[in-house]
Parts: sequence; C-alpha cells; structure tokens
Amino acid sequence: MNATIAKFGYPATLIAEFDHWVVLLRAAQPTLGSLILAAKSDATAFGDLPVAAHTELKTVTATIEAALSQAVDYAKINYLMLMMVDPHVHFHVIPRYEGERTGGGVTVPDAGWPGQPDLGKAVKLDGALDDVRDWLRGLFDGGMA
Repeated sequence: MNATIAKFGYPATLIAEFDHWVVLLRAAQPTLGSLILAAKSDATAFGDLPVAAHTELKTVTATIEAALSQAVDYAKINYLMLMMVDPHVHFHVIPRYEGERTGGGVTVPDAGWPGQPDLGKAVKLDGALDDVRDWLRGLFDGGMA
C-alpha cells in the first residue's frame, strides 16, 4: 500500500478491498459514511493509473453507492479528488443529505447541505471508529468486495 493509504489509517480503517482500489473509512466525517477511495498504485496523476484500475472503478463506485444508499439514504454523493497534501490518487467520498444521520453509534449532520460539503465541521470518530467501520463494512457485500 502507498503512503497516502497508510496516512488514512490502513489497515484499521479498511472497509473493502478490490484489485486496484481500497475503500477506507474517513476518520473525520463531514457526513456520516464519508470514505476514502484510494488507488493501490503509486501513481500521483489520475491519468497514470493502469487501464484495469479505471475499468474496475465502475464496480467499485457501484458498490460504494449501493452500500451508502443503505447506510444513510443519501440524496447526492460527492467524489472529491483533492490530492493537495496526499499525493497518490484518491477520492474523498462524501454522501450528502439534508439533516443528520445516525449509524455505528454516531450522529452526523450534513453542515454544508445543500451547498458544498463543510469539511471543517467534520465529526472526528476517535473512539467510535471501529464501530462505524464495522457497521459500514457489513454493508459492502459481507465486508470485502
């Protein structure tokens, strides 16, 4: 795994693993169910990923969207490829909804709804990280895709 994946807490935050991608729980939740979708590659540009990684992205995003739909019944979903500090290819996946959602023992409002996600008001999971991770992992085809 590359340094970006490690920085986002792998393996403790692992939700699902695919051939070219990992889905990680985001430790700071701007909305409940916020994830990191990270390429296993050392590529630092999206276009530098192998063709197989781009092809697999269809399956990965469909899996994410099905699981998060069950988890938080989102109205929209944002895939943010920020890559300003962490150089390897990754997305911040932010499910969007009006109001708040509860799961894994945590309640998180969407403070930015209906505008841009308010990353500065993210709820830090701290002691609840394992509970939220396990709750979401259970919605990803039994844990590992």
